Amino acid sequence: MATVSGTDRLRDLQAFDETKAGVKGLVDAGVTTIPYFFRHPPDPLPVASPSEAAAAIPLIDLAKADVDRDHVVSQVTAAAETVGFFQVVNHGVAGELMDAMLAAVRRFNEEPLEAKVPYYTRDVASKVRFSSNFDLFRSPAANWRDTLVIEMWPEAPSPEDIPPPCRGVLEEYAAAARRLGERLLELLSEGLGLPAGYLGREAGCTDGLSVAANYYPACPEPEATMGATKHSDPSFLTVLLQDTSGGLQAVFPRPPEERWVDVPPVAGALVVNIGDLLQLVSNDRLRSVEHRVLPTGAAGPARVSVACFFRVEYASTRPYVPVVVGGGGARAAVYRGTTAGEFLAHFNGKGLDGRSALDHFRIPAAASSPPPPPPL
Repeated sequence: MATVSGTDRLRDLQAFDETKAGVKGLVDAGVTTIPYFFRHPPDPLPVASPSEAAAAIPLIDLAKADVDRDHVVSQVTAAAETVGFFQVVNHGVAGELMDAMLAAVRRFNEEPLEAKVPYYTRDVASKVRFSSNFDLFRSPAANWRDTLVIEMWPEAPSPEDIPPPCRGVLEEYAAAARRLGERLLELLSEGLGLPAGYLGREAGCTDGLSVAANYYPACPEPEATMGATKHSDPSFLTVLLQDTSGGLQAVFPRPPEERWVDVPPVAGALVVNIGDLLQLVSNDRLRSVEHRVLPTGAAGPARVSVACFFRVEYASTRPYVPVVVGGGGARAAVYRGTTAGEFLAHFNGKGLDGRSALDHFRIPAAASSPPPPPPL
């Protein structure tokens, strides 16, 4: 492929964005070759073998907390300290509600273009925003997905501002996911030796909730692009609902080398991962692990997922500093304090460029002494 100048690339990105049709629009137009700005270089990390992957992501039954809470606290904390990802069952979110939420996201994305255009915006101050690639003009390559983001907490949008296919079910699902997040943060607080309500209430990890409904259309060249490139989440905690398509992979951090492992769909389960802000607040004791989404092949169907990010709004000035300075973490603060607004501004400013947003906030002396690898 011929080299494209920065001016030409910006022109082509603007032309794509101005259609307001997203990746789904390209698929509807019948493209058989993806545009050059969606092409990604090969990822050097190997993919784990099926036997390695099978045991990599813990599956935790939260119902057992009613019988042996200490055991579940230990399971959740161990997963958060080592792998950074786990799945939960018996979590209190009804299966029918999960199915309805996924169906609503699919309906919205498969509506005619004119029904979606009114929601298309890059204004982060908007509580309801639909777009393709929040970092379209900043990232090295675009991802093969479209996303509807709705800011649900602390102040949700008016029901009439939510797209009709999602109205009602989204509010119900977000409330259920928030209750689950509060419960998980209580378990993690106890695992860190803190009062049960510390992370959720005192540290502010449940101050805000953003819902990102992702739609990954079938791709004619899945080997050439990504559904979501390698990144970690700018949140405290992420609760993910995924359909049965698969494609989510996380970096497995254990020696002898990092490698990609599948986070497979499990019937009735929700995926939980630690976000960058919780790694910062826990002073590197909990791990925010990088992950990616592989694109869906040309045969389809489109992949759908709903991520609930526990974070605060961009305008927040609440300070966040490391609060765990012992008991398995570093003995001194590894990060400087920040606000969620500053953190999100940095994350969005750099885009999904393969670099951790945490590096920007790491204290230089700590940067030369990274935390040891997790135990085997």
